[in-house]
Amino acid sequence: MKVLWLVSVTMTPAARALGLPAPVGGGWLDGMLGRLRGRVELVIASVNAAVGPQPKPVETDGVRFWVLPRGEQADFAELLAREQPDLVQIWGTEYPAASALLAAAGPRRTLVTIQGLMGPCAEHLLDGVPAEYCGSGPAQRLVDKLVPGGLLDKKQAWFDAQARREAALLAGTAHVSGRTPWDKAQLARLAPHAAYYSCGEILRPAFYTARWPGMPEKPVVFLTQGNYPLKGLHRLIQALPAVLRRYPDLTVRVAGWPPLDKGPLLRPVIRWMFPYQRYLETLARQLGVAHAIRYTGPLDEAGMLHQMQSASVFVLCSSIENSPNSLGEAMLLGMPCVAADTGGVPGMAAHEQEALLYPPADTEALSAALLRLLDDPAYAAQLGRAARQRALVTHDPQRNSRALETIYQTIAE
Repeated sequence: MKVLWLVSVTMTPAARALGLPAPVGGGWLDGMLGRLRGRVELVIASVNAAVGPQPKPVETDGVRFWVLPRGEQADFAELLAREQPDLVQIWGTEYPAASALLAAAGPRRTLVTIQGLMGPCAEHLLDGVPAEYCGSGPAQRLVDKLVPGGLLDKKQAWFDAQARREAALLAGTAHVSGRTPWDKAQLARLAPHAAYYSCGEILRPAFYTARWPGMPEKPVVFLTQGNYPLKGLHRLIQALPAVLRRYPDLTVRVAGWPPLDKGPLLRPVIRWMFPYQRYLETLARQLGVAHAIRYTGPLDEAGMLHQMQSASVFVLCSSIENSPNSLGEAMLLGMPCVAADTGGVPGMAAHEQEALLYPPADTEALSAALLRLLDDPAYAAQLGRAARQRALVTHDPQRNSRALETIYQTIAE
């Protein structure tokens, strides 16, 4: 069987062959590719304007990659005519090329696999951020056209537009797949005429074999994203004073770039153009917790593994998630986890058995959950062990790859 994938990133083998930057995300794609290679004939397409004016094919280890400079319907119609796949799988609904390929291929033999759902993300994007940071004036919008910043109303408009495009795509599809009960419920609403299939993801290989070694000497709370409001860093900052009163030497490590700073001359302009950064800095200073927050810079697989193994607790404080792979990787390691009880998260971990879950807007509950694990290392380790056993099933490579092959066969019949 020949299957054409569309993915939102140029995967590492193609990027390396074409001299393009390696992708930051998409580890679940590498995992599934490794399992299906040799069992399914795969052709993998992505859109990347950096490739130049013409589509570029790359063949490696029995897989052909196509990197397209544009992702229009006509571009995909040409690729489909050339490759003649039996099936198409579109990984993710959050980018324009997904709609274009569905229009070119038609719904009958196309599987749409959700990665995140833009509609709920748009609804919750600015949860908990004061209104004074969420708008912008004419001068800010003019500067943003010249040098794009981080205006939150512009980001909200982009999420809203993506949500409308996603809703149109899902309404017209015949086959959809997700991972959690929340995914299934959302897709019953968004794609009521489509057949739903459940298929878990395969995570990055290092997290299956490595283990969390236990509590470090000094307490560390780790989260993998905090650069936009949906990920809830502002709520973690609000929860910190209570935690720091008991553990004054605690550090919060945030994966990713630190707040942008170009020196004293440009600092006021940056604060003006990046209101969420300004809010985080103001909030941390007002609450007296700024000294406890550190940024790691961007992390590859090895860097993420090191940070998780060096931390006391993994925290996921997002306003909405469908099935966060960061939580899955922390659970695979056997880390004690605190996670917002939102979206598909309770479908991944049972409260007080495999993680501590809390209402996403309740910062006092977040403080209490962190303190409960820091105060009781034996209970924290017990949660981590149970989390690992759950995650080894959820993210089992053989089970999940076989499930996807079965889905392909069902659609092809």
